[in-house]
Formats: sequence, C-alpha cells, structure tokens
Amino acid sequence: MSLQPSKARQSFLAEAAKRVLISDGAFGTQIQNRKLAEEDYAGDLGLSADQKGNNDILALTRPDVIADITRNYLDAGSDVVSTNTFSANRISQADYKAEDKVRDINVASGRIARELCDEYEGRDGRPRFVAGAIGPTNKTLSLSPDVEDPGFREIDFDELVDVYHEQAAALMEGGCDFILIETVFDTLNAKAGVMAVKKLERELGREVPVMISMTLTDLSGRNLSGHTVDAFWNAVRHAKPVTIGLNCSFGAEQLRPHVKVLSGLADTLLMVYPNAGLPNELGEYDEAPETTAGLVADWAENGQVNVLGGCCGSTPEHIAAIAKAVDGVSPRSIPSPAVAMRLAGLESFVVAA
Repeated sequence: MSLQPSKARQSFLAEAAKRVLISDGAFGTQIQNRKLAEEDYAGDLGLSADQKGNNDILALTRPDVIADITRNYLDAGSDVVSTNTFSANRISQADYKAEDKVRDINVASGRIARELCDEYEGRDGRPRFVAGAIGPTNKTLSLSPDVEDPGFREIDFDELVDVYHEQAAALMEGGCDFILIETVFDTLNAKAGVMAVKKLERELGREVPVMISMTLTDLSGRNLSGHTVDAFWNAVRHAKPVTIGLNCSFGAEQLRPHVKVLSGLADTLLMVYPNAGLPNELGEYDEAPETTAGLVADWAENGQVNVLGGCCGSTPEHIAAIAKAVDGVSPRSIPSPAVAMRLAGLESFVVAA
C-alpha cells in the first residue's frame, strides 16, 4: 500500500537543517503552580471519581490553562510543542474512571496546540509543530509486577497496541503533526506504540511520523527493561522516526555520555529534553535556567543534537534560556553508518557486511 508522505516531516527536516530546534518543557509542574482545585479538574463531566491530579482532563475542563502554558512555551521560542496527553490513554485514565473520555481529551488537546501553533506561524511565517504525546502507561510488557510469578503480565502486546491506537487516532484527529512515543522505560511498550501508529497509517492512507524518546533508569545507560541506548536504537530504527532521543530520568549533566553515544549512532534527528537537574530532598527541581541551558548548549556546540527542550521541572524560562544559548549554533549533521546487520538484545550486536 502506497502511503501519502508527511508534509510535516519534510517541513520539520527542512527547519532542522537550518538551526537547532527548540521543543517545550514540562506541563505537570506548570499545572501544579496554578493550585487548581477539584472543581477545576472535574468540571461538569459528571465522572464518578475525584479528578484532582488528572492533568490530561484539563483539556476538557480548563482548556484555558493548557492553552496558557502552551502559549508561554511558544513565547519562549519553542518550534515544537507537545500535547498535554502523557496519561490520556485507557489504562491510565482508568485510575480516574475516565476511560470513556480518552478520545475527547486527545482531540481537544491536539486542537489547543494546533490552533496556537498556526497562530504563531501566521505571525512570523516560521513553522511550529505539534507532537502528540503518548506516555508509557503504568503497565510493562517486559516485566512481571509479581515477584512470585515472573511470567505474569498485567497486559498483553495486542491490548496495548489497541490502547495506543485509540490515543494516536484521536491525536491525529486533533491536528498533530507527529506522534511522540516518550519516556520509554520498556522497549516492548514502545514497539506496541510503533505498531499502533503503523496500523493507523494504513487506515488513514498517509504517513504518521513518530518521534521516540527513551528514559534511562540508571546511570549505566539502561532503561527499565534493561536495554542500553544503542540496543534501544537498533530495536526501534525500523520505525524510521523523525527524531530519536532521551528525556526525563536525569538532568543534562548525567545524560551527557549517553547523548554522545546516541548522537554517533542514529541516522535521524536527535532530540533531548532532560529534567531540570536532579530533584532535591523535597522532590523539587531547582536547577536554574541558565545552568540547564549551559549544559545542553555544550551538546549543541559539539554537534551532538538537533532538538532541545526540557522535561520534569523545566519552565518557559528554561526553554527561553536554551533557545538563547543555542541561537546561531549549527545543528548536528546526521551520520551515515556503514551497512550492517544491527541487532538488539539487552545490548547491541552488529554483524559487519
């Protein structure tokens, strides 16, 4: 089946060839700073469970809050903003008895971001892009939650594909350019996300480009399912993502060696959005914007990244500082690795041609 190519991918690659692009920062901490009450979250939806803490549902009950945060990131210089849909899937929304709102949340969040990106592009002619954010859910395909039964799984692959497909379809309906499979702690979960997008492509008859971002669980550079950075890349490269990268887990200082490894391997754009340092004893992030910007700018100056942003604890001030720090810096050149069979166990294995 021949798929219509994505104009968004072509436009994004053209912009990325000109400069280091800027993504957005955290939504969660920005929402927390607004001290919203239960009635803000619940609205008039009439759901049977308390909604406070269900950040995703604010696209329906307080869209002004999500729009304001998105606008702040665009003002800070973001070229690409993500939807506030990290947990807007059937599995995660079950905690709030809001499974039947999944489509509505994703469509609404996509439209908020799309309308604002179009507004800003209309002002200055510079393209802005919307990444539909899909989180890992709170289930894992690779590991058992029961130490007494290592073969037990709470969910199977096909079920997770269906969960992701429902979310991805709604995000694209809302006007997203890309599907961002982010904070990947389980490589098999990410593969279910890729499968869901491929299924959606066949239904739509057009390309639905993906961005993929891994999160590390220890300083050795592995995710929870045990894969190294290079093994992870080998496992998802077939999806031909617009960007591959790292987010969350740690601050920029701790991610430095892993960014260097991935930069030399990946024959696509590299996007990294670290936390604002490590949390303090109160679980809060207090790394100054200028500190974060200085650390990630070092990657840019060494030709290691194409897109930079922030994750937990980052603010519009962090994004503005990053944008300023990399202004005029040349983007990373995409490498052309030699042809070889590249396999992935927990570590990578390469069979030279």
